[in-house]
Amino acid sequence: MHCLVTGASGYIGGRLVPELLAAGHRVRCLARTPAKLRDFPWSGQVEVVRGDVTDPESTRRAMEGVDVAYYLVHALSTGTRFEETDRRAARVFGEEAQRAGVGRIVYLGGLTPSGVPERELSPHLRSRAEVGRILLDSGVPTAVLRAAVIIGSGSASFEMLRYLTERLPLMVTPSWVRTRIQPIAVRDVLRLLVGCAKLPADVNRTFDVGGPDILTYRDMMQRYARVAGLPKRLILPVPVLTPRLSSHWVGIVTPVPASIARPLSESLRHEVVCAEHDIETYVPTPPDAPIGFERAVELALRRVQDANVTTRWSSASVPGAPSDPLPTDPDWAGGSLYTDVRETVVDASPERLWKVIEGIGGENGWYSFPLAWAVRGWMDRLVGGVGLRRGRRDKARLRVGDSLDFWRVEEIEPGRLLRLRAEMRVPGLAWLELGVERDGEGRTVYRQRAVFHPHGLAGHAYWWSVAPFHGVVFGGMVRNIAAAASH
Repeated sequence: MHCLVTGASGYIGGRLVPELLAAGHRVRCLARTPAKLRDFPWSGQVEVVRGDVTDPESTRRAMEGVDVAYYLVHALSTGTRFEETDRRAARVFGEEAQRAGVGRIVYLGGLTPSGVPERELSPHLRSRAEVGRILLDSGVPTAVLRAAVIIGSGSASFEMLRYLTERLPLMVTPSWVRTRIQPIAVRDVLRLLVGCAKLPADVNRTFDVGGPDILTYRDMMQRYARVAGLPKRLILPVPVLTPRLSSHWVGIVTPVPASIARPLSESLRHEVVCAEHDIETYVPTPPDAPIGFERAVELALRRVQDANVTTRWSSASVPGAPSDPLPTDPDWAGGSLYTDVRETVVDASPERLWKVIEGIGGENGWYSFPLAWAVRGWMDRLVGGVGLRRGRRDKARLRVGDSLDFWRVEEIEPGRLLRLRAEMRVPGLAWLELGVERDGEGRTVYRQRAVFHPHGLAGHAYWWSVAPFHGVVFGGMVRNIAAAASH
């Protein structure tokens, strides 16, 4: 079948595409920034259409000749008007699918608690429920899969659980740790999404999907500790931690920023347990499925330890992250610009220097004044940014679109150039370029360029306030990267 996948650069979409290909389907991806899909292992096997689900024209082009359309786009936080944006996008998607004669829509939403009025749900769960209804009413047969906590290497829910459990042997927790949850392994989610491509044409409904275990969040932390070989955790729930306070608590302890932790924790205030398992009637369940919680944790940890995490919660762009062209690009609008350019000859081959450059960040660090980078990361977290703790997807390799601490890989030319765009909270736009060149004498040269485009007076003040530290931070990077390559 011919399948359209939206959100292919995100956590679920990036894993669904190879599963659809393995099942023998043809895949087309709709992406706002096609370059983000360029370095995925499956990129050469799919067709990519540039566009956005809020734009009818590009969505219409993407729908041509499609049998099944997967709707996997919903941001955890896109500002105060996110519900209207989600509503508009779902309507465009449904209308264009109906106009193009698409045979089925498949949507992955959130499991909502039974018996709880919709007005009492968190805004994000409420929005996901509304998106599901819009697609079901589109005139195209639609399957809405509703999942609670998804357990898999790199998922936001798994990272939250992992870091809370590993870092806090004794913890004071929000009262939602007592809430019953039915988690599901990411492998089962993908299996069901693929299976929905062949649902009968008369199926137009929601399906609750979950694993075989119903646990409280407290149970999940204790079971995680057991699988990870950690001592039993002492957990003291307290009722005074509001969703806002608990999201900041999660943001301090884990790499998941408060902006994403809040909707995740808000969704845990109510019991989220499957009311039915009807999906099993349509999608055959193999002998080894569904996967239990502890087995799902074991599989996820193995991928983390083997550095084989294919997609992460941070694979999708941070809501509100800038996408303006790099200053000096032909289509740049102009304006004030600050740069810090440094270079040095390196006593190493270009290949050895590139290995150091591509390995920068995460556990490998930034080769310069670690305390300054740590302080900058904490400052970013305090104002609601992503901070330094997103780390890397892979210890040695990068691809376009990867998150890298508080940067994102905007361009990578293997052996020659790594360009990072800042996703930290700054009054302007910032890039960092690390490059490998050869001079006229054939020597290896490391070239580093920091670029900052200030926004308003605050942007200019920011640049000049940090400029005195550039010699230590950026100068240290040049010296230490060159030394690492040489050694």
